Amino acid sequence: MNYIFNKGKEDKPVFLLLHGTGGDENSLLALTEIIDPEASVLSVRGNILEHGMPRFFRRLAEGVFDMEDLAFRTKELYEFIGKKAAEYGFDRQNIIAIGYSNGANIAANLLFEYEHALKGAILHHPMVPNHEATVAKQDGTHVFIAAGVNDPICPQQEAIDLERYLADAGANVTLEWESNGHQLTMNEVQKAKAWYERTF
Repeated sequence: MNYIFNKGKEDKPVFLLLHGTGGDENSLLALTEIIDPEASVLSVRGNILEHGMPRFFRRLAEGVFDMEDLAFRTKELYEFIGKKAAEYGFDRQNIIAIGYSNGANIAANLLFEYEHALKGAILHHPMVPNHEATVAKQDGTHVFIAAGVNDPICPQQEAIDLERYLADAGANVTLEWESNGHQLTMNEVQKAKAWYERTF
């Protein structure tokens, strides 16, 4: 997988950056400068192309995921993180994902599939990755969700359901609402920063 790794301070977490459809490993780097410029960064480019645009897993239509590919790509990403932790010597238990849209969805699926996959997650405009899943235990995991009340791609109910799935699995979930559709806004990034500073 194509990626960028920037080492930060030892006592800080590693931000796992997961872009939206059509983005790449550079797309979310500016967010880390706002949220915590001292954190390490592992920013990954999705391995799938949809009409030339990078994604983290295939979909059959907008909002309809290829569940087999989602499972395969989630496992691939989970193993990739482990390899990079060994290679660069960072703490595998101190990773906070920051994902937008498609990237937020695969981050959510890491939480669905694996216990202790992430210490925390900032999910901008996610959907429920798998409504049929039994969610892995997430006791002690902190999750921030930013969702749009008028998001045409991720309906409100998706964020509400995702919050419930994760909370039922033991995660501490904060859900914040925005009114700018599917757009990733500075206002929600600032809310994520405030949440991060309160939580970590």
